[in-house]
Amino acid sequence: MSYYQDKTLNCQDCNSAFTFSADDQQYHAEKGYTNEPKRCPTCRSSRRTSGGGGSSSYGSSGGGGYGSQREMHPAVCAQCGKQTQVPFLPSGTRPVYCSDCFSKQPSSASRRY
Repeated sequence: MSYYQDKTLNCQDCNSAFTFSADDQQYHAEKGYTNEPKRCPTCRSSRRTSGGGGSSSYGSSGGGGYGSQREMHPAVCAQCGKQTQVPFLPSGTRPVYCSDCFSKQPSSASRRY
């Protein structure tokens, strides 16, 4: 007998009702998740494809909150000289890399500041 029972929740984005199934509740508990989902599957999927959700439900879009576009700044790669865009304002005190050159850099975990 399952401890969990299907629940009906309302999506915070579109306000439609959706089912948080007993199986999904059990999966969330096994993963250690303590919060119920806030979005219906359609809005969750839409958020992921638009880049607003990342891998977590808390949103990893930089800048002004959920769903907003990240502000990008022009820069020149310190390694290859290619024009690029970065999600921060370069200060000029540290090198800036394009995504290709950045991926070739040693892991940032080994460079503790």
